[in-house]
Amino acid sequence: MHDQLLSQLQHSCNKLSELESQLPDVLRLGEVIVASLTAGGTLFTAGNGGSAAQALHLTEELIGRYEATRPPIRSISLVSDPSAMTCIANDFGFEMIFERPLKGLAREGDVLLAMSTSGKSENILRALKAARDMGVTTMGLLGRDGGPALEHCEHALVIDSDKSATIQDVHQVVIHLLCELIEHCVAKH
Repeated sequence: MHDQLLSQLQHSCNKLSELESQLPDVLRLGEVIVASLTAGGTLFTAGNGGSAAQALHLTEELIGRYEATRPPIRSISLVSDPSAMTCIANDFGFEMIFERPLKGLAREGDVLLAMSTSGKSENILRALKAARDMGVTTMGLLGRDGGPALEHCEHALVIDSDKSATIQDVHQVVIHLLCELIEHCVAKH
């Protein structure tokens, strides 16, 4: 078991070290989000399973605080309302749980950051397509090869790994880097 755990740890560490070469992409994601927020826009986040938890985590860091005490930053996680999600899943289908609230809440100039280890989830794909149609900037924190979601993202960061846990490990670091950048830049305005 020790060797198996060590192998997983080494794989995650290797992928985290590769993130350094993707820092320009992280900066670009952050700059686009900051531009939207400082213009009065809202950051929307979405994901399934562990990615849903990460979407919630990013939003709570911005609404609450990351490190600095500052005014709340406009962010809504599309996974934060279980009664709406179950209503939509029941009445319209699980594939619409992000698309429908996005259509009701988002406006042109906002940003949707979709998180997916596979890039294949139909509910993520539908939300990204709806966002593009609405003039909402589309972004992805994706894994593997980005999947079909990649073609629907104007900006994306893809973690090249077949292990969902490793992808989510790296996504978590990216989330904190984005928080660092957003909090620093938005607090200046």
